[in-house]
Amino acid sequence: MTSTAVLGYNIDFAIYNGSSYVQVAEVTNITWPGYKRDAVEVTYMDSASSFREYIAGLIDGGEMTIEMNWVPSATDVILAALTAGKGQFKLTYNGGVNLVVTAIPTSYSMQSPLGEKLSASATFKVSGVPTWANS
Repeated sequence: MTSTAVLGYNIDFAIYNGSSYVQVAEVTNITWPGYKRDAVEVTYMDSASSFREYIAGLIDGGEMTIEMNWVPSATDVILAALTAGKGQFKLTYNGGVNLVVTAIPTSYSMQSPLGEKLSASATFKVSGVPTWANS
């Protein structure tokens, strides 16, 4: 059987600016640990067999972190998103699938090591239901 694995390459991360998506330049890594559901304990004094009981709780969309080669700009789209608060962000995978999330930018840091490339990372807290769609 032939694998259908997809190479981690040619993946775009873009920020919605109110009229269109603006691609973030030179992204080198995207980390999104995905979904997490709370397990709410509902054990009571007469629960059967002395085992704890749980019900499904709320789902958390997690945090998405992007790393990039940082190119200083007076019109930095990530800084604008951080200043704006909540925004809409889109990942376009090279297999033709889009992931659109509403998120709150929670951090943005730049590194300027002597004799090395400038780099940056930004973290976004997903809010609400992520939307997956074919492009």
